[in-house]
Amino acid sequence: MTEPTDRAAAPPLAGITVVSLEQAVAAPFATRQLADLGARVIKIERPDGGDFARRYDTTVDGESSYFVWLNRSKESLTLDVKSAAGRAVLDELLADADVFVQNLGPGAAARLGLDPGSLAERHPSLIACTISGWGTTGPWADRKAYDLLVQCQTGLVSLTGTPEGTARTGVSVADIAAGMYAYTGILTALLTRATTGVARAVEVSLFEALAEWMSQPAYYTRHGGTQPPRIGTRHATIAPYGAYPAADGKEVLFSIQNEREWVALCAHFLERPELADDPRFATGPDRVAHREELDAIVAARFGRCDSAEVARALDAAGIANAGVNDVAAFLAHPVLAERGRWVDVAAPGGTVRALRPPADLAGLDARMDPVPALGAHTGAILAAQGRTPAEIARLRADGVV
Repeated sequence: MTEPTDRAAAPPLAGITVVSLEQAVAAPFATRQLADLGARVIKIERPDGGDFARRYDTTVDGESSYFVWLNRSKESLTLDVKSAAGRAVLDELLADADVFVQNLGPGAAARLGLDPGSLAERHPSLIACTISGWGTTGPWADRKAYDLLVQCQTGLVSLTGTPEGTARTGVSVADIAAGMYAYTGILTALLTRATTGVARAVEVSLFEALAEWMSQPAYYTRHGGTQPPRIGTRHATIAPYGAYPAADGKEVLFSIQNEREWVALCAHFLERPELADDPRFATGPDRVAHREELDAIVAARFGRCDSAEVARALDAAGIANAGVNDVAAFLAHPVLAERGRWVDVAAPGGTVRALRPPADLAGLDARMDPVPALGAHTGAILAAQGRTPAEIARLRADGVV
């Protein structure tokens, strides 16, 4: 742990050291956000290829889009933690660390003596964070878990898609949810340690993280007797709310959130003010129950104008709306450009454009340091531990690093 010289100007987590045995998405997402706030994150990777997310694809100048997204501002240390020499290096790092994060396979951390209980005995001030698939106890503790498996088991896939078929979400939502809860859990544990002196372990599972995000449809299903239907871009429990094609074939999505907006929509966009008092559409549940009839009315109105005219008319009525972008349109979005959200970040294959973290802290810039090549910091980390060039060369020759 190092003490920042100017606490007012230093990043919030300057002086905090995180050691992470991480792979794939969930744990790297958690630790990258800690790095964004100034923590030193030492990412331990296998000498024979490193984090397997490095090889998910090669689209970013030869690097994986996943890895570039998740691993900026970290130090990469190649290390065989199963070897005695590698374990000695790891133990030295943990002795000086504040946080240890791991998302190894089921039971692997315990077999290595890196479970929270074992770590607490050796390093009582260390905050250990475990990210698992299904929890470290219970009937599925020994099962592997990947994002889409968790999407399936939480019921998310049954809600996503159209009446004709299910679909996965377009991003790794279970991994992202788990990474977010691990990140906030670690921040909470750091605050707890600072105020009480107690280092509390953190545990997050992909399944339970996404289960939390499934709470609304769970309540709806438990108390309503049926689950929300799959209806594409339409909202399962609010109507009208969804994307409709205009006369030029482009879709515009809009949302009615309350009765005031419903009255305005009828009078100023649909140009049928009498619909506001139609008993079929008088309340939100009424509109959902008569969705098909309402959709036909909305679709007819959309069919009279191109998408730009529809958007202007909805704006004039005070109704929230937006066109349905593809990813290329998102990349060129004026909000991101004009608010300066894109930043150049160095990566092994060249320079990439990365988004600033979404939470801005007044007076502080987010850390946006390079994405590391495999083992880029191995020599420097070992030298800082006091190992000589000859000793480092021997560790390399033996495949330890």
